[in-house]
Amino acid sequence: MKSIFQRDSGLGLQLLVFAGVAIALMLLDYRTAYLAFLRSTLSVIVSPLQYTAHIPVQLAQNLKERLRSRQELMTDNEALQNEQRLLQAKLQKLASLEQENARLRRLLKSPVLFATDKVLVAELLQADADPFVHRVVLDKGAKNDVYIGQPVLDAGGIMGQIIEVGPVTSVALLITDVSHALPVETQRNGARSIAVGTGSWHELELSHVTPTMDVQVGDELVTSGLGKRFARGYPVGAVESVTAEAGQLFVRVKVRPTAQLDKSREVLLIWPANAIPEPAAAKEKDNAKSTQ
Repeated sequence: MKSIFQRDSGLGLQLLVFAGVAIALMLLDYRTAYLAFLRSTLSVIVSPLQYTAHIPVQLAQNLKERLRSRQELMTDNEALQNEQRLLQAKLQKLASLEQENARLRRLLKSPVLFATDKVLVAELLQADADPFVHRVVLDKGAKNDVYIGQPVLDAGGIMGQIIEVGPVTSVALLITDVSHALPVETQRNGARSIAVGTGSWHELELSHVTPTMDVQVGDELVTSGLGKRFARGYPVGAVESVTAEAGQLFVRVKVRPTAQLDKSREVLLIWPANAIPEPAAAKEKDNAKSTQ
């Protein structure tokens, strides 16, 4: 009986034989071309096996490429969406700037300006929250030579006047405020009266208009120049209605302002050629109701 620890010398001999045969075949193939046909035949037989063995590797590479391509597409898509949002924001900003420039061009080319007027564009910073108090804060002040009583206009006509002046801001009282009164005259016949605020953005009233005064619907009103705060000829509004009430000494005349009091964002500060600026201290002495 053979011991289980006995070496089998047959395996070593077989290894030597196969190694010798392999070396002989390599030498024969290297020195001669006898084995070329056999090698070609073997390659045809082995090729399907090589292709089959390579399929898992190729599938793994394809999957990896697809996953990477998908990730890259998602990253590129996100970057493009962010860029689109940025461009849309810039486009909206450009549209806003274009509209603002258009408003400024209309403002500076306004027919209400006189050739001798010095003007400065100001922007509204704040409007009074009280619907019955029509005051706005402007971004120009004493630094810009703004003075109390200075006229404020937009592209349509008179908006109001400056009543408070700070170093870099000022407060304007609009003509529709109930405490404001403005001397006006009718362009058609020169009839003079006082336009007072009603607390409505779109309405003024002429005070103390007698039935004998020639005031008609459609009459255009301009500043009369009395009081020397507003030069004569600035547009104020147009007569909308004339109502005579029984037993009343005066007729009720409603006027629609030509200025866009509730819409204008940019206004014009005017230095009329004959303006007499008031000192800042005068604002403490102003009456609650201006007659200018």
